[in-house]
Amino acid sequence: MAIVKTTEEDKIEVIGEARDIQVRTATVLKEDGVELARTFHRHTVECITSSHDGSSWTHADTDISGESAEVQGIATAVWTTAAKNAKKAANELTELPTE
Repeated sequence: MAIVKTTEEDKIEVIGEARDIQVRTATVLKEDGVELARTFHRHTVECITSSHDGSSWTHADTDISGESAEVQGIATAVWTTAAKNAKKAANELTELPTE
């Protein structure tokens, strides 16, 4: 009776004007080929990270080197200049500095 644990990205979605990528990873436990349990973890990958130092905004492309080849390929295809500009604008609206 061997118990085997596997993980797989079973759902990848592109969301919104800024083309955020949502990744769902399934962890599956099987015993002798029969599934015993399945759990999920989700994370979102955004094209731009933003910070405000009190007087100006700084925007940087997100490092996706730790993502799977599939997620990297999707990011390369959908993170256009328009998507990055939309993310910058959204970050500046929702992350207003506190005075």
